[in-house]
Amino acid sequence: MTVADHEREKGKGMNSGLLHAWSKCLILVAALTLASCSRPPSIIGVEHPDIPVASIEDASIKKVFIATTRSPSDKPGVFLSANRSKELGLASVDVSIPPIHEAGNLERPKRLPPDPRTEFTVINPVIYASDAAFVRELNAALMEWPKGKREILLFIHGYNTSTTDAVLRLAQFAHDSGFEGVPILFSWASASQTAKYVFDLNSALIAREKVSRLSFLLDQTNAETYDILAHSMGTLPTMEGLLERSRQGQLNRRGRLGNVILASPDIDLDLFRSQLAQFVDRPDNFFVLLSKDDRALRLSRFIAGGVPRVGAANAEELAGLGVTVVDLSEVEDNGTLSHAKFAASPDIVKLIGRGLNQASRFDQSEATPQLEDTLVALSVRILF
Repeated sequence: MTVADHEREKGKGMNSGLLHAWSKCLILVAALTLASCSRPPSIIGVEHPDIPVASIEDASIKKVFIATTRSPSDKPGVFLSANRSKELGLASVDVSIPPIHEAGNLERPKRLPPDPRTEFTVINPVIYASDAAFVRELNAALMEWPKGKREILLFIHGYNTSTTDAVLRLAQFAHDSGFEGVPILFSWASASQTAKYVFDLNSALIAREKVSRLSFLLDQTNAETYDILAHSMGTLPTMEGLLERSRQGQLNRRGRLGNVILASPDIDLDLFRSQLAQFVDRPDNFFVLLSKDDRALRLSRFIAGGVPRVGAANAEELAGLGVTVVDLSEVEDNGTLSHAKFAASPDIVKLIGRGLNQASRFDQSEATPQLEDTLVALSVRILF
């Protein structure tokens, strides 16, 4: 074979490799496009004119408070847009959970208007004009719970998530877990489009300062304690916001921060290691829920150039960083690409709720072991 022939064969091999890579990318883009086309409608503030929520006796109503870096929207059902706001917006909605609801499911309408007999419905959207108004309404909601159960659950959603998506997921989790307290959603400006991963990543980074500010606001309430549950890319602004409070010497300054649960974290493993090392007064109660079969994080790893994501990392390696790790790889969920097992698996959501509710509201030294015992017992049960 001549040198020229060798070069031609080498070129064919390189072209074959490039074609293979491009084929994988095209398949990926096609899958993302199909996923984007199937998104159900936004439903905030849309009530069925013939079947009002108030007429459904067996429906469960959850009031969800919202802090957001999204700007308002005037589109029906959207309420908050994908556009970024410089200010922290404060709001609330009421979520009606249908009588036929099954734990782990989201019976979400595929068309408008929603039927509250069989589908989730979101009504009564309210925007608060000031921090004081928000804190006042939040305190009123906390007072509806007896002393010892005046807890806040702060949920930070992940990538490719609309306000409706996040509100419904939090309401479903709070309902299915039996959480005793007041749920708050921190909704950062996700584009709600699978092809806009980088936009979402930048939005999450922009939101980190507002997580710190929200933490300050929660300190102004009458809550006895508050727990944080962050999912997917939402774990990034969560970690950065907590880290900022730690640098300021303000993290958990009133001793009311309970548990920090990171579910399927979409964070670069090296970045996570660096974040943990920078805490001045790192809380002991960090929990990481991971799953090796998380297909959404496989895509994220591909986009990130092959860098492992925390939510699909090696459990022993993570545990060595000083966090409590719960491996959910063997758990089945309800069609979320194994990416939302914390809420889509009926067993998991109930066990997490039990751990949160059993935690003492007055002795924080007892709160962490109770949730940790529940989650560690869960790991043992999964493995054996």
